[in-house]
Amino acid sequence: MLEISQFDQINPPARLLMGPGPINADPRVLRAMAAQLVGQYDPAMTGYMNEVMALYRALFRTENRWTMLVDGTSRAGIEAILVSAIRPGDRVLVPVFGRFGHLLCEIARRCRAEVHSIEVPWGQVFEPQVIEDAIQRVKPRLLLTVQGDTSTGQLQPLAELGEICRRHGVLFYADVTASFGGNPLETDAWGLDAVSAGLQKCLGGPSGSAPVTLGPNMEEVIRRRKHVEQGIRTDAHQDGEDEMIASNYFDLGMVMDYWGPERLNHHTEATSMLFAARECARLILQEGLDNTIARHALHGTALLHGVQGMGLETFGDLDHKMNNMLCVTIPDGIPGEQVRSLLLNDFGIEIGTSFGPLQGKIWRIGTMGYNARKDCVLQTLTALEAVLRRLGFRAPDGGGAQAAWDYYDRQVGDAS
Repeated sequence: MLEISQFDQINPPARLLMGPGPINADPRVLRAMAAQLVGQYDPAMTGYMNEVMALYRALFRTENRWTMLVDGTSRAGIEAILVSAIRPGDRVLVPVFGRFGHLLCEIARRCRAEVHSIEVPWGQVFEPQVIEDAIQRVKPRLLLTVQGDTSTGQLQPLAELGEICRRHGVLFYADVTASFGGNPLETDAWGLDAVSAGLQKCLGGPSGSAPVTLGPNMEEVIRRRKHVEQGIRTDAHQDGEDEMIASNYFDLGMVMDYWGPERLNHHTEATSMLFAARECARLILQEGLDNTIARHALHGTALLHGVQGMGLETFGDLDHKMNNMLCVTIPDGIPGEQVRSLLLNDFGIEIGTSFGPLQGKIWRIGTMGYNARKDCVLQTLTALEAVLRRLGFRAPDGGGAQAAWDYYDRQVGDAS
């Protein structure tokens, strides 16, 4: 028999989350989530939905009408776009430079696509010409890309790919979950047809809502697969000429009808997550998107200087490093998991390990969202140095924090 007295009220330990995400949510976002619920068709609720669309158009830097939320983690946004856009047998091309390129391949295969991929060693990114050469060879219907891959800390340049895709008649999608809000993204200027993101990294919120934006070309593809489910359809609803989307929940045609003027019932909107997403966007736009990106660059570079000042080596091409993620090579003879354990248990600080060929070889340290702050950087560097010295690594005494501090001082001097 269940003994309810053994279940205490939730009271998680205090943690400073300096890994690849999730991060500590901004307290203002958590307060927004605690707001009272309203009905999903209450004018207040539909008003908030419209506000979310406007706020995320500004964040995505797009005029796309269909800029909205998919209820679920960032992977829900990825899957919704892919299952809604990919018809069985469609040929897709995926440039893979880390774990999350492989994820796009995985989801596309489940959509019954003919998947083609190109790869570079983890820690590098693709030159645009390499991608164009592959497009000419493969002749895909869609190009599926990752902008920032936290498994390697690398940021794939996207600015030239839209024009390449236009010339070859290819739809252009990007997963920007790890980079959105902390690195430049120009949806319209770069010619992106669809983009998906998540709240739990640079946006400073919890995981559980996936902002997406769909351009006119992607909308047309989805509308051709239109199908309104029995029980809510009327004689005015006509099916599209292409095969029905294989998922009901991730059918973006029905999600668009839910977010659009018809307010056609599809699911019950995750109200508290919508409040969180709205507050995430509001706070960034209040700060100024360019200022938010600059803040991520400042604290990410300070962390880099601190790690280098400690005598540690970094992993990956620093010319293409994400503003909000640094990969650090674990020194020879240092037990990487013990370092992470001591940081977590003795200092309350979490940093990440990695996957695949990098598992056990690097740490991943994030400076993103609410944790892209000077105190978080200095606290992490100080704790990491203490742990490393305890385990026998000869780090310069105070070298990490001092190097970061010096960098901050130079930035203040340069700005004055």
